[in-house]
Amino acid sequence: MKLNAAILAHAVEVGATATPDRLVLTFDYPDHVEPLTYADLLRGGQILALLLADAGVRPGERFGIMMRNHPEFVYALVAASLARTVAVPLDPRTPSAQLRYMITHSDARAVVCTNDLVPALSEALTGAASVPLLTSRVACGAKLASSVVEIDSVLFDTPPRPVTQQVSDPHAPWQIMYTSGATGDPKGVVCENSRFGFHAMLGRALFNYGDDEVLYTGLSLAAGNAQAVTFASAVARGLPAVISERFTTSRLWDICRRHGCTTVSLVGGMATALYAEPPRTDDAANPVRVVVSTGMPRALWEDFERRFAVRILEWYGAVDGGVAFKPIGVGPIGSFGKPLPGMEMQIVDEQDRECPPGVVGELLWRNASLPTVGEYLDDPHVSGAKALGGWIRSADLCHRDADGWLFFDRRKGGGLRHNGDVVLPDSIERAAIEIPTVREACCYGVPARSGTLGENDIVLAVVLAPGASADPDVIFRHLARQLKPNFVPDYLHVVPEIPKTLPEAPQARLLAETFDPEAPNVCGRVPSLAATGDFHGA
Repeated sequence: MKLNAAILAHAVEVGATATPDRLVLTFDYPDHVEPLTYADLLRGGQILALLLADAGVRPGERFGIMMRNHPEFVYALVAASLARTVAVPLDPRTPSAQLRYMITHSDARAVVCTNDLVPALSEALTGAASVPLLTSRVACGAKLASSVVEIDSVLFDTPPRPVTQQVSDPHAPWQIMYTSGATGDPKGVVCENSRFGFHAMLGRALFNYGDDEVLYTGLSLAAGNAQAVTFASAVARGLPAVISERFTTSRLWDICRRHGCTTVSLVGGMATALYAEPPRTDDAANPVRVVVSTGMPRALWEDFERRFAVRILEWYGAVDGGVAFKPIGVGPIGSFGKPLPGMEMQIVDEQDRECPPGVVGELLWRNASLPTVGEYLDDPHVSGAKALGGWIRSADLCHRDADGWLFFDRRKGGGLRHNGDVVLPDSIERAAIEIPTVREACCYGVPARSGTLGENDIVLAVVLAPGASADPDVIFRHLARQLKPNFVPDYLHVVPEIPKTLPEAPQARLLAETFDPEAPNVCGRVPSLAATGDFHGA
């Protein structure tokens, strides 16, 4: 079979043949690193492909991957591409009911996981048909259930056995990537093997990676961002990439200094958390030149660049398609850019009429010359509705300016309308993290006490700095000085952590579901005194 570098397993074999000892990925942990060469990638993919076959996963069938960022995750992606099986990445933080839905909906015949997640998988699969768990990182002497197969001894100690490349058609399915489920049940997006090649192309055409780059991400490999921004370019071009087990605010810049990383991938919530870290004298003394960002808060953008001595390349990408980007130094701050060449985007109202500049509507996209296909697993109704009239619906509410630059406003159904104004959460969050006692912030809405249809009361959830205590008066007074009166939150919600999606975006929906105005960790302000900043705890 002639190898096609747009297919992951083919690209790995090409690299392992030409430069087997070339360092491609380095997994960084707090106490050690695990480097992978091309030869390691091919060997791990081959062994895991055989293990999956032994577990009963046949060509065309699906298997789950549930773990933090570890080499085994990459081996599983290579194995799927090598053996013509289909990987289903699963977020380790997924609630049990949703996890069960995704495993059963995808008809996963096995799950590759780390041993720390076996209890969560077992709970989710209680009463369901038996699904073997191929488990790594098992402590010595640990007792395993009959459905759990320990793979460490085979994966790390077994000599490699050749596995013939099974994928010749780049359009063959490679992954099923589930959406967050923010607006209903998660949708399984069918991703072809050619997606690897498309992501690798983005590294050159969009992210402008040079041959001397060292890439970094702390985003989960189960999300499209980490695969598109970091993983694909590393494997396709042999660019060294550093991958943390999980995102860290306190260690990120030190990791980049240790490995010489020149580019970092962030989403908006991560940027906010990094900026909230106490300033250090060496903040700007790092090798990073460019932050590849999705959702950089416009209120934070320029200050972030100055503090950390980086430039921001903003982009937009959805798991079911549609890509836009704003090159460094081009276009207005806060915009996510214009469509990738060869794509078209428009913003429409609820009657699908194109919106004029400045008017918020739903973002749609399509290929300019090729057919636009949006395929969802076993859901032709959703596939047809999302691609109505040849356009893919994003469910993102955006607007454009007179020059065609696109701006994200909010997720469809998630806007904050407060006393007639549309409130910008990022401006509230930016004001909040300027308070020394606030480590992280997320602004969300709950139904207005007034009962006015479509109106929200505004809630600011905060995570306090270690050892700090909440002083609602101090926080509310600061916000009143920094914000327009109608933007000052109605409630302060102190939480131990802010739940995140797989790409580290705050899950405001989960915070809203647990909100109780009478709870001891919730404080309210006196609405009649909003303009003066005189507040008290509820």
